[in-house]
Amino acid sequence: MPELPEVETVRRGLAPAMEGARFLAVEVRRPDLRRPFPNDFRERVEGRTLVALRRRAKYLLGDLDSGDVLLMHLGMSGSFRIEREEGAAVVPGAYYHAKSEAKAHDHVVFHMSSGARIVFNDPRRFGLMLVVAGAELSEHPLMREIGPEPLSDGFDARTLARACAGKATSLKAALLDQCVVAGLGNIYVCEALHRAGISPRRSAATLATKGGAPTARAAALVEAIKAVLAEAIAAGGSSLRDHRQTDGTLGLFQHRFRVYDREGEPCVTSGCAGTVRRIVQGGRSTFFCPVCQK
Repeated sequence: MPELPEVETVRRGLAPAMEGARFLAVEVRRPDLRRPFPNDFRERVEGRTLVALRRRAKYLLGDLDSGDVLLMHLGMSGSFRIEREEGAAVVPGAYYHAKSEAKAHDHVVFHMSSGARIVFNDPRRFGLMLVVAGAELSEHPLMREIGPEPLSDGFDARTLARACAGKATSLKAALLDQCVVAGLGNIYVCEALHRAGISPRRSAATLATKGGAPTARAAALVEAIKAVLAEAIAAGGSSLRDHRQTDGTLGLFQHRFRVYDREGEPCVTSGCAGTVRRIVQGGRSTFFCPVCQK
């Protein structure tokens, strides 16, 4: 499933074609994705102007001039592509991934006044599109429990320690909890923990002292989370399985993985003689170095 850097990369790719443009026509080619489309989905989007395209955790939020918000989630395999009239095609980057020929999976098409057609393709149909009144967005069931944005000033060692204090779960499980911090997934949790030198099996509660103050590990982990996400966004995300950017260019961050999917390979930490191991936590693979991550 795309994580925060991949969703942010998609947002940045879509914004020039969508922000300030009007939805001339909306094609909804099936009744549902992960959930049914609202009965009035087309009526509330068609003819409206998209004022701004934002991201919250792993969701894309399109602010409409009506005050409604177009809420979109990529799910497991969802992706957007931008189609333009002949002569105005987007030039792909160095790593090119051919666009899908499976038109049966093109489930939603937005015809924009910018001249672009925004096509949502989702073979597994785990994606999501809803229209929510802007005034009700923060209390929507999908939004109200989401934790702080990891790249915001509001996410610091004290915030993370407070969220993890008293938790009996592993630190890996806590970081995957969207109530603790927004947008993190398996890849970037593994990478951030390695950068911070912290074991994924460590108890989440150890990020806080008995008095609730953040430990040095909490500060190191926050710094590592922010760094790995910023680098991944700059690199265009990680091209694993279905993820690609809106112009067909593959993300490059997978070439910088320190531990993820590197089982049996040497640890890249300077001076460490460890070997990357894979264990299963909560049904998901965790990659880490048992020597330098404590």
